[in-house]
Amino acid sequence: MGRRVVIIGGGAAGASAAARARRLDPEAEITLLEKGPFISHAPCGIPYYVGGVVKDAQELAIYTPEEFARERRINVKINTEVFDIDVKNQVVLAREGGSVVKYQWDVLVIATGAKPIVPPVEGNELNGILTLRLPHEAPRLREEVERASTVAVVGGGYIGLEMAEALRNLGKKVLLFEMMPHVLPTTFDEDMAKLVHEELVRNGVELHLNEKVVGFRGVNGHVNKVVTEKGEYTVDKVVLGVGVRPDTELAEKAGLRLGETKAVWVNEYMETSVPNIYAAGDVAETWNLITGKRTYVALAPAANKMGQVAGANAVKGRFLKFPGVLGTAITKVFNLYVARTGLTERQAREEGFKPISATIKARTTAHYYPGGVQVTIKMIADESSGRVLGVQIVGPDKIVAGYIDIAAALIGKGATIDDVFFADLSYAPPTAPVWHPLITAARVLSKGKY
Repeated sequence: MGRRVVIIGGGAAGASAAARARRLDPEAEITLLEKGPFISHAPCGIPYYVGGVVKDAQELAIYTPEEFARERRINVKINTEVFDIDVKNQVVLAREGGSVVKYQWDVLVIATGAKPIVPPVEGNELNGILTLRLPHEAPRLREEVERASTVAVVGGGYIGLEMAEALRNLGKKVLLFEMMPHVLPTTFDEDMAKLVHEELVRNGVELHLNEKVVGFRGVNGHVNKVVTEKGEYTVDKVVLGVGVRPDTELAEKAGLRLGETKAVWVNEYMETSVPNIYAAGDVAETWNLITGKRTYVALAPAANKMGQVAGANAVKGRFLKFPGVLGTAITKVFNLYVARTGLTERQAREEGFKPISATIKARTTAHYYPGGVQVTIKMIADESSGRVLGVQIVGPDKIVAGYIDIAAALIGKGATIDDVFFADLSYAPPTAPVWHPLITAARVLSKGKY
């Protein structure tokens, strides 16, 4: 019999770990335990299901459990909730169909993901206060908001913005509350976020910035008011989008070390502090490619790659390394694509850099070619070294994704302003101006050098 690999969690990291382990070790006995009915699921798609873009919540899973088990030869157990890890005897205990089942492991991968943050304020237990995290919960979420006419969204991060759009698509009145002065407060600078503010207001979102929610009130156990530092607002439902925290309960019970971010500490091989136990995805912390410091980034691309590393090393032993992240992300806010990578100007300053920045507007095609649109790009660099530290882009075209990916690839390799300026990027009138927008941003940032 091959090595027994047990993976707790069937989301992005867990499914990725299982698939990679199978590819590298055809003889391993691989068991994937998932507490819900979906595996290889995509929580990022929930707002698009709620808003009607995705018609069936089942589409938010890449594989059905049956397909994954058959095609990958994985022992998939859904609706199986692990409640304890016996490290000494290398046994996982799970509740399955009303019974307690034990799974023996030689190597364990913890991929339990993250949980939505619920603000610790008065009234947070009222019915009608909704969170979103797992796709199988999406139909209930949609059913709840469809019955409402006025919905409050608390939190101006990616989830909050995407849900605001989904709710407006359903014809709901939407009040968006963000305690910081601008939306996307941890990932965008205020000057770029203002473009998003304008788009939200243009599409009927009632924006409440710099307004902290301090409680909720209800009637007969159901929420009907949002209470902030500035007033009270009557609503039918509340959607919480204030972020997530790593689901470390099992890891802590097993005695695993938590890192400074309160996620599970791992090294570059995804090894935890306990031998033969790995952690990957939203439950684990990682490090920033620019600063080298520990960070927590709950994003699907990183989770999938962390799962690949954990799965490979679970069967091969220090076969792959995870290099870290830049926090590259993109979202759609009504008619705008909003993308970022690296550090914001504020973050760069806080990390001890002396940041300089340039913000430009540029067309996506040659000026004479029809169909082009204008994008806004902010590029941030360190004045002393010239190293590019971050890029933020806002524009009404999917090409924004391509631009941010180029920026991420360059920044991840330590590119300077010179490197970006001389990057050999493509040109054709239908696809780009002769001076690519990223190159133009680097030229402006060079302060007359080019």
